[in-house]
Amino acid sequence: MFIKQVLTYNNGMNILGVESSCDDTGLAIVNSKGEVIDYVTSSQHEIHAKYGGIVPELASRDHVKKFIPLLNVLLDRCEKRIKDIDMIAFTNGPGLLGPLLAGASLSKSLAWCNNIPVIEVNHLEAHIYSPMITEKNLKPPFISLLVSGGHTLLSLVDKDFKIKNLGSTLDDSAGECFDKVARKLGLSYPGGPEIAKKAELAVDSSFSFPRPMAKSNDFNFSFSGLKTHAINIINKVELTEENINNISYELQNAIVDTLINKSIKASDEFHIKNIVVTGGVSANKKLRDNFYLIKEKKAYFPDVKFSTDNGAMIAFAGFLKSKSTEFRENYKIKPNPSLTL
Repeated sequence: MFIKQVLTYNNGMNILGVESSCDDTGLAIVNSKGEVIDYVTSSQHEIHAKYGGIVPELASRDHVKKFIPLLNVLLDRCEKRIKDIDMIAFTNGPGLLGPLLAGASLSKSLAWCNNIPVIEVNHLEAHIYSPMITEKNLKPPFISLLVSGGHTLLSLVDKDFKIKNLGSTLDDSAGECFDKVARKLGLSYPGGPEIAKKAELAVDSSFSFPRPMAKSNDFNFSFSGLKTHAINIINKVELTEENINNISYELQNAIVDTLINKSIKASDEFHIKNIVVTGGVSANKKLRDNFYLIKEKKAYFPDVKFSTDNGAMIAFAGFLKSKSTEFRENYKIKPNPSLTL
């Protein structure tokens, strides 16, 4: 049964966002203007670091363990009570099934017990729109580059917020390439920030890395070959501090150049100046700096604190979706780990 949307868009409306697609438990509250009142995030990096990647079962358990304490902290900081929440938006996919089920079940249970409408949010769409949280003048159309540990997607977002997928990775994502090479170098998880730190220490690199699919006529990516190239070099050289720094430098440059070149190609072909870069890898300083150097384009990034998975982007996406959606009183919404744009 459909329920007429009774949310009144005034300063008193509050949307709770819940993110649990992978290893970050994120909650946030936004108001009727799409402004973030406050947010809380619990990272599981220390739990998974010794395994070199995410262990889904451990991630699921930690989401369940942290949800209520984080919710209480958030409500206290916002000086709210659960009765002040007018809608709950939760990540419906894509992601790891266990963590998605944990977040969805907790969100729907909270909503059902308190008679609060729920709305499911596509995790990828939430990332794509995350720069709009702080960039209030940013509006579609724009080219979207979403780059993270699980995804590398190039899309076109039209003026009506419809998303057209232009290309994606054919194998490893950019973030996955960072993580796997970092692990081979003996660096900790997640690998992207560690590679970036080492790259800053490079002095005079003698290594040369390819720019994958640079001459292809499409908008797809491929980072598996780059990863293999880096690992083959690592297997042949002594892992001195200098070599680790130089390999990190060349790997980061190759990934950044590849991402930027494909984005510019899409921008030129569709005659769209604005390029929006999101996802965990968008926090990379080299990527940001190089995008900002492109004078004929305008690059937008989320605030660094909203680059990785977080509840604020879910709440904000729920805010955007709620303005054009009737809510179905259906607490049986099932997460979809394979959800696409």
